[in-house]
Amino acid sequence: ATRSSVSGQFVVIGASPGPPPTAVTNAEFVRLDPALLAVSAERIKKPVSRQLGIDPMMPWRGRIFLALHPAASPDEDVTIISTRFAGVWNYRVELPEVVSRTRLTRALTGAVLLELANRDNPGDRSAEIPTWLTEGLAQQLLSDTPEMILSPPDKTVNGLLENRSAIERGVDALAKARPVLQDHPALTFEQLGWPDDAQLSGDDGGIYCASAQLFVGKLLELNQGAEHLRVMLQILPRYYNWQTAFRAAFAADFPRPIDLEKWWALQTVSFAARAAGPLWTTAASSDKLDEILSVPVEMRSASNSLPVHAEISLQVVIRSFDAARQAAILQTKLQDLALAQWRMAPQFVVLTDAYGRTLADYLVGRNGVAPASHAAGKHPPVAPLKK
Repeated sequence: ATRSSVSGQFVVIGASPGPPPTAVTNAEFVRLDPALLAVSAERIKKPVSRQLGIDPMMPWRGRIFLALHPAASPDEDVTIISTRFAGVWNYRVELPEVVSRTRLTRALTGAVLLELANRDNPGDRSAEIPTWLTEGLAQQLLSDTPEMILSPPDKTVNGLLENRSAIERGVDALAKARPVLQDHPALTFEQLGWPDDAQLSGDDGGIYCASAQLFVGKLLELNQGAEHLRVMLQILPRYYNWQTAFRAAFAADFPRPIDLEKWWALQTVSFAARAAGPLWTTAASSDKLDEILSVPVEMRSASNSLPVHAEISLQVVIRSFDAARQAAILQTKLQDLALAQWRMAPQFVVLTDAYGRTLADYLVGRNGVAPASHAAGKHPPVAPLKK
């Protein structure tokens, strides 16, 4: 069976008839269905494009063929073959019909990156995508949007077909990488460039995967980081190794190799030193901060009417409530801010701390006593925001 994705860029070629399929009992593995795989490929392409600041609806040039075959073993390799015909690069991804979610995401991410890099490549040599970029983006997608991979239902509950699901929403995508890099030092830039099979399969304790994810994430946080990664992809076909393309694209950030090493060492130390525990995503952090900065109240339009639930801002509390009620509410909010700051996404740490300090200063001005939750040295380390 052959299926095409909605954009037409992905074409899935079904596996040849083989032995009856066995049940997939490990949640990390997925049985690939041609129609669902076409949808999954489009779902992976969109966040990869967004991470790099590329419009996912931009016209594509290279077609990606996903060829399924009966699985020979649980750890079977996935192969990507690049071919150029009539001035256009196309790709064939050889996939076993039963594959781990990690290998599938890595393969589709790599194919999407290859198509982006070779889109305007007039030569006969395909671009070489650095493994850390493919791995870093793949791990980011697996952590942040695990529901992007679709598989046929694997069980029936009350007459309804269901899939296994272990999706935790609202938690920072680097939550799984944190304990790994707190127990083991992150790999150097040079080590990231030359992974072995054990590192890619996770047999190194997940150190390579965690290091690559952190490295890509920190590059994207740089000023114009996404733009520089796009430039690197565009110029990759001109060079025989990706290291030269990387240095050319990030010359403004790292004029000398030692600048990159110093920056990366600082990033890894800062990341490992941060409090353990799952962090919230940017969206979840924003929602949590909005929740803390509002106060639920019950309002009545008349003495004999039913109460109506509403929310008011802290500014209204300060303007309208008496001193005792005001102090009680603000003390509680101050404690909430102090606790939430440990789990906020990096973009919201400084803002959360600023709100806490403002409330603490206000309470000191009214009561003359510093709230315990924002006494000196009681807040987590704050990293400066990168513009």
